[in-house]
Amino acid sequence: MNAQAEELNEIIKKNNENIYDLLSDKGKAIFFPKKGILSQAAAAKGKRINATIGMALEEDGSPMRLKSIAKNIKLDPKEVFPYAPSFGKKELREKWKEMIYQKNPNLEGKEISLPVTTNALTHGLSMLGYMFINPGDKVIMPDLFWGNYKLILINAYGAVFDTFETFKGKGFNVNGLKERLNDGIGKKIVLLNFPNNPTGYTITEKEAAKIKELIKESAEKGNKLVVIIDDAYFGLVYKKGVYTQSIFSELVNLHENVLAIKLDGATKEDYVWGLRVGFVTYGIKGGDKALYEALESKTAGAVRGNISNDSHLSQSLVYHAFGDSKYLNEKKKKYNLLRKRFKIVNKVFKGHKEYADEFIALPYNSGYFMCVRLNNKDGDSVRQILLDKYDTGVIAIGNILRIAYSSLKTEVVAEIFENIYKACKE
Repeated sequence: MNAQAEELNEIIKKNNENIYDLLSDKGKAIFFPKKGILSQAAAAKGKRINATIGMALEEDGSPMRLKSIAKNIKLDPKEVFPYAPSFGKKELREKWKEMIYQKNPNLEGKEISLPVTTNALTHGLSMLGYMFINPGDKVIMPDLFWGNYKLILINAYGAVFDTFETFKGKGFNVNGLKERLNDGIGKKIVLLNFPNNPTGYTITEKEAAKIKELIKESAEKGNKLVVIIDDAYFGLVYKKGVYTQSIFSELVNLHENVLAIKLDGATKEDYVWGLRVGFVTYGIKGGDKALYEALESKTAGAVRGNISNDSHLSQSLVYHAFGDSKYLNEKKKKYNLLRKRFKIVNKVFKGHKEYADEFIALPYNSGYFMCVRLNNKDGDSVRQILLDKYDTGVIAIGNILRIAYSSLKTEVVAEIFENIYKACKE
């Protein structure tokens, strides 16, 4: 093992050996290189003659660029064309951390790491797989989950999904999670996603408290837990009584055996799907600066060995947006539009009791989606009829149809459910 990896491991073990035990073999071996090319380039920074930089410069020392590209970008070329650090732009990371605290008041007084920038959440989740999953490791999660989890965690890292039924009655199946956590003592990897894709469900305040308690009980029994919180759709909650903060804020300072990891980004929160800016943030009881910097270095090392760094342009764009005086008001308007569509969905189901003859709505209260479960029909068969006869597209998952009302014009939100009803009748 590289001496730099061993150095990081010793820092982690000194602070909390449980975290070292949670790391995968790759996670233990990874490091961000402080020696070699990077350190030599850093030593030459500011020198009159500097031939260490792996990019081309103009005669005036600015980044070399094509006018045909540069003319479309208003930002300073230095914020666009050079490589960004593998950790991410420092000012953006600091701003995102500040915003995490603003959005999650329950984090007050709790120390978390500085977020590491990733190429949005897909890449962030892959980096966490690299850091924490060995082939054969179980990942505990609800049985209704984003399909790409399979490619990211099963195909790439050999994970085994240990799922439980997502809902019990009209709410989240907390007892299902408890049963999985109680299955033996040892390393536990938990993946939670609220608002959930595909169902559009976020846990209630009462459910959040129950989840917090059962994870604490699991840790007290001797389990060592990595809890990954996929906050892709964070902030898009439309009903009262729903937990509006991230469950990360409840787990950060919960127990020395619980490493909470927040996976989030500007992708859905700020409607910039193609910019690909995400973040990985760590939190654990007793975590200090040295521990968090060691975890950040390992994560940045994994990023460097995978994609080198995230887009500099994308990071600069979102960073400047966060400082714009109009940012919060613009974001509120987009939220209100999504909430309006959500309310129309609610109105549809209240006004059309006959739909229950063919399908029922699964619990939903947030995010981009909602799902209906067909009573006695095959989802893909209904989907084909919708395409062929009703000019309508949905996603079929077994006997469940996922409807992304986030992408529908307000005027057709009600129509899509009428089309589904007719297709079921046919």
